[in-house]
Amino acid sequence: MDTLLRTHNRLELLRPLHGLAERHGLAPSQKLQQQDCGVPHRKPRQKWLTKGLARASGNALLELVPETKKENLEFDIPLYDPLKGLTLDLAVVGGGPAGLAVAQQVSEAGLSVCSIDPSPKLIWPNNYGVWVDEFEAMDLLDCLDATWPGAVVYVDELKKKLLGRPYARVDRKQLKSKMMQKCVSNGVRFHPAKVVKVIHEESKSLLICNDGVTIQATVVLDATGFSRCLVQYDKPYNPGYQVAYGILAEVEEHPFDLDKMVFMDWRDSHLKDGTELKERNSRIPTFLYAMPFSSTRIFLEETSLVARPGLQMEDIQERMVARLRHLGIKVKSIEEDERCVIPMGGPLPVLPQRVVGIGGTAGMVHPSTGYMVARTLAMAPIVASSIVQFLGSDHGLSGNEMSAEVWKNLWPIERRRQREFFCFGMDILLKLDLQGTRRFFDAFFDLEPHYWHGFLSSRLLLPQLVFFGLSLFSHASNTSRLEIMAKGTLPLVKMINNLLREKN
Repeated sequence: MDTLLRTHNRLELLRPLHGLAERHGLAPSQKLQQQDCGVPHRKPRQKWLTKGLARASGNALLELVPETKKENLEFDIPLYDPLKGLTLDLAVVGGGPAGLAVAQQVSEAGLSVCSIDPSPKLIWPNNYGVWVDEFEAMDLLDCLDATWPGAVVYVDELKKKLLGRPYARVDRKQLKSKMMQKCVSNGVRFHPAKVVKVIHEESKSLLICNDGVTIQATVVLDATGFSRCLVQYDKPYNPGYQVAYGILAEVEEHPFDLDKMVFMDWRDSHLKDGTELKERNSRIPTFLYAMPFSSTRIFLEETSLVARPGLQMEDIQERMVARLRHLGIKVKSIEEDERCVIPMGGPLPVLPQRVVGIGGTAGMVHPSTGYMVARTLAMAPIVASSIVQFLGSDHGLSGNEMSAEVWKNLWPIERRRQREFFCFGMDILLKLDLQGTRRFFDAFFDLEPHYWHGFLSSRLLLPQLVFFGLSLFSHASNTSRLEIMAKGTLPLVKMINNLLREKN
């Protein structure tokens, strides 16, 4: 949901989830960084994505998953000419929505930009879900291919919440085409390669690619998502993980209203009492997220909101199969499938540092929901205008001074405090079982729309979040209040300590 799906910047899932945190612990910042930065951008409800052939023993549903089909944009793009040996104003590593948005806006100011990505014309293989008002604010309504007037949350078998906030799926081909065309018209050059090393000099950086080409740039932007290949972290990396498995399928029929997308379905009647699967779901619940396009075509995704460590993909697939069987949904064919893993929370990168980041690599995933795409696109103008401003003749900054100013605008103190509150929310959600999770969202969606809209879209800053928390507590049941107090005390102390450290 790019709003729980998403923000879909994903990393190909090549290994089991257990131990994932250790694999992403990075050494302190070095002058010479040697990382493979060629991991393609992958998904929004913004997370890590793997699409392709899935197999599970005895699972007839997964046997319907087709081979991966890669689709490319059909127009030509101008390529970077290494023979000219020019020092560019900006080199963007990663061709996802975040990287292209900054490249487009910096180049509009007349600065020279190169986008480095192994497959620059590849259409993003992600189903991005967004709230319509978020894309309307960015003048991107023409990049939505399906909309629903509202959404629904099934709290349990007897209770549901109707959300009067329009929701939509992003037309990923249209969005990428629109952004690429603007980049091309602005003079952006593209280099189809992976960055394997960066060497920083006083006023410029040298990006060495796997094809032997070296690209020189005054500013380097890491937009590679969760691979974090250039942006450095100096603290242990132990996030929670949102894990999901989804299919875009043709079905005989389904029971959902075509006027509402299913934002969350926490019902568990599809799991038999006394079974191991129901017990696992009671401890670490998953919900169904669904986009009904017609009576026979639907996107279905089983999602673990957040867990540490993340749930195994096979576990989530098993839960989905049981749910679809119970709902009477018979899948005739599957157009595509996706496996998503989104790291949530964890520390921010070293602030400031020489390489500028945006999106997942800069810690911009919503720690409580997994949202990133809409927020990243909204933050791109801030990063772009900072680069343009501080490279301009009035300032003429470069090197570490330049990067420090951009980082300051990307993560001002109020945004860091906001993120601490969201991490506090994630820490509570990590400790809730199915019943506690239901009680939490029962209260959450009873709030005034201003509060839950703002929370999901990262619009509330700390003073407003305090009132949000008080309102949530007042709407919660007595049992839920006790759970929040019992499970939230240590996270709250941690949040306060972090805020005091930042203040000092």
